[in-house]
Amino acid sequence: MRLHKYMAMCGVASRRKSEALILEGKVELNGEIVTSLGTMYKEGDKVKVNGQLISLEKKSIYIMLNKPLDCVTTAKDQFNRKTVLDFIKDIDERLYPVGRLDYNTTGLLLLTNDGDLAHKITHPSTHMDKKYIAKINGTPNEKALSDFRKGLMIDGKLTSKAEIQLLKSGAQSLVEVVIHEGRNRQVRKMLEQIGHSVITLKRVAIGALEIGTLKLGEYRHLTTDEVEYLKQFEVQK
Repeated sequence: MRLHKYMAMCGVASRRKSEALILEGKVELNGEIVTSLGTMYKEGDKVKVNGQLISLEKKSIYIMLNKPLDCVTTAKDQFNRKTVLDFIKDIDERLYPVGRLDYNTTGLLLLTNDGDLAHKITHPSTHMDKKYIAKINGTPNEKALSDFRKGLMIDGKLTSKAEIQLLKSGAQSLVEVVIHEGRNRQVRKMLEQIGHSVITLKRVAIGALEIGTLKLGEYRHLTTDEVEYLKQFEVQK
């Protein structure tokens, strides 16, 4: 792109003012002063204005996706399976999933290029609630529900206390589960531990953020209020 356009994108000044700065000999490209308005910028070039190195301002992106079945929560997959990023269109910034949902789990997944915020959301010390709706085989009795709430031994380690509510009972029951951790396949393993295998599992909320009416495979940008809500959490040292 033309150098004056790059300067404007970096927030130096308007394109017209950037042209003036070039004509005035106040711009360096890779250590050499340039005065031609036809000068081109290419990725990797170092540009200084009045002796100060400039760069593109990073645009922070925050996305909520309703993750479908049969896709992996990674940026790339070694087996060429569909990834959650395949559903994000028309966004040039490189995004990364915040935490994971396994291959057979649907629901709310956040994606961002803001590493600091992603760290806050996934760090155990923030105790951010993650709410799921699970369809399970059978109906858990009161002892099973009580054991679940107290925490269970999973993969040799006791989970934190959790919440579980029976929404519908029967040969296939519906339960609402809230956990505060993000261990591998934790909800499935906890439900299996109390004797009830999972048929379907959907994450419907992270903290106060809810999936709402977002359809499978669809995404939206978080609102300013939602981003500010997430930023208020602090990692405890």
